[in-house]
Amino acid sequence: MCGITGVMYFEDREPALPMLQQMTDVIHHRGPNDSGFWTDNRIGLGFRRLSIIDLAEGHQPLANEDDSVWIIFNGEIYNYKELRAMLQDRGHRFRTHSDTEVIVHMYEEYGEDCVKHLRGMFGFVIWDKRKKQLFGARDHFGIKPFYYHVNDRQFVFGSEIKSLLAAEGMNRLIHTDSLMNYLTFQYVPEPHTMFYGIQKLPPAHYVKVTYDGEMTIQRYWDPMFEPVDRPFEEYVEQLREMLKDSVAHHMVSDVERGCFLSSGIDSTAIATHMRNIEPIRTFSVGFEGPNNETTIAAQTAQALGTDHYAKIITKEDFFACLPRAVWHQDEPVADPSAIALYHVAQLAREHVTVVLSGEGADELFGGYRIYREPLSLAPVERLPGSVKRMLNRLARMMPSGVKGRNYLLRGTTPLEQRFIGNARIFSEDMKAEVLRLDREMLRSYKNPLQIAGDYYAKTRHLDPVSRMQYIDLNLWMPGDILMKADKMTMAHSLELRVPFLDKELYEVARRIPAKYRIAGGTTKYIFRKAMEGIIPDFILNRPKLGFPVPLRDWLKGPTGGELVEQIKASGIEDYINMAAVERLAQKHRSGQGDFARHIWTIYMFALWHTTYMDELPVRTAAAVN
Repeated sequence: MCGITGVMYFEDREPALPMLQQMTDVIHHRGPNDSGFWTDNRIGLGFRRLSIIDLAEGHQPLANEDDSVWIIFNGEIYNYKELRAMLQDRGHRFRTHSDTEVIVHMYEEYGEDCVKHLRGMFGFVIWDKRKKQLFGARDHFGIKPFYYHVNDRQFVFGSEIKSLLAAEGMNRLIHTDSLMNYLTFQYVPEPHTMFYGIQKLPPAHYVKVTYDGEMTIQRYWDPMFEPVDRPFEEYVEQLREMLKDSVAHHMVSDVERGCFLSSGIDSTAIATHMRNIEPIRTFSVGFEGPNNETTIAAQTAQALGTDHYAKIITKEDFFACLPRAVWHQDEPVADPSAIALYHVAQLAREHVTVVLSGEGADELFGGYRIYREPLSLAPVERLPGSVKRMLNRLARMMPSGVKGRNYLLRGTTPLEQRFIGNARIFSEDMKAEVLRLDREMLRSYKNPLQIAGDYYAKTRHLDPVSRMQYIDLNLWMPGDILMKADKMTMAHSLELRVPFLDKELYEVARRIPAKYRIAGGTTKYIFRKAMEGIIPDFILNRPKLGFPVPLRDWLKGPTGGELVEQIKASGIEDYINMAAVERLAQKHRSGQGDFARHIWTIYMFALWHTTYMDELPVRTAAAVN
């Protein structure tokens, strides 16, 4: 796990080494073990290394035998040994035992199609001196980040936005469309960022940039569901075997490994398979109260026989790390569980360098409760269109809070209009109240329904549950789940691996019919059945908690007022109506509704604005840790 950065000029000049050093120094936390640079006419590559595989020889930038192909690479390739053997049979010669060099030779062998053969997580850039072309790629699911900025003079790229901001000629401007979408999604959906002019290379895409600045972006893989009606038991057996295989591949490293462990089935399944291979350490965090995950996690660890470590996060702990966490995030992500992840990563890094975790299982196997909604709404959705329209009008006339109103509204609203992913914070009406932007901007921007609509258009042939999962695989997972996973673990120089997000495992998951995913009155039904006899019985059917941050209660007390004061002092009054924020806080305190997530979403934008717009964004890791 590492950090990459660099620049390509579209004129004859060589990037200055001091600038490249500044671009890499600011992401020191991604790779505290080593750094490297390489420059030539028009191209400069910078690298920070966290040593995981081939500790002695894995220095980057790395080149092929004749120095015609150079690479910087962030991530891990889990099938690199198999690929290396195949390449050697074809006459390729290797100087190291690293997975990085395998990518170089795969590029020589297959060109841009090399990415289709890689099993792992990656963000890399290759400079081809013969073609005078830059080739960059991001992994299938978007586990590893890839940011870029392009204009008529240069192409700047890196693992983190703060690295790009350290390059010469970079401006810091807010992308107002991104702000409007952030308020709904609680993250900025790909390919945009909160910075105008800085974008994310989407998951499963590669980019090519020619010597004269022509840029091409191409999708090379699509996580489309392709259900095949085969016997239930056949899928159960395939899942068991493929998860076992994926965990084994994800454990390849030359440093110590551990596992995040919550109270749920996903992380328990990963920890169980790891423990069957070797003794492991497990890590969990929780908050005081009835939903404290550390209690169940400790019982699970005892049943599995792991060396377990846990931490209770106090309110003071939670808020004390916010400035550092926001700096590491690069752009606002208003998911409170990101801060819990920051703490469990800090705990794990005291003992190991690599952790495995359960991200992705819900998106693959139908684990979110919202995925059960199509079944519950089916009686209403089967009604004639005229009846549904009448019921919809009737429901809108009912006072808010009347029993059955929400059910009727959702049942008479098309799926494409009611589901845009796992978070929907601000409605368009609420945004009109809280934003101080031109109303025409709110009417004309590409809004959340339109963004989700691009993916719905590709899934008309699928059942509603599969369509919802596809939305989350393309929006929620890279924008929230994987973004916070990468940034909050890398903040502590900890490599996180996600065995569920394995392309070979997904080849099984994508073919499982929805009737096997949502069944028996529960979610992830087939996965739970596949884990019977493998993980402890008391975990099999536990409800999903995630990191249940007690934000709602915190914001009802003095903390809520403190947050509002910080929002008012953050300098975002050109974008946010402060009177509207105070009204939300007052309604929340007086019990007129739960507006904790709305306040938190604005608060995280305010902290981000203070960090990246008011203060100098280019700070060394030592300055924020």
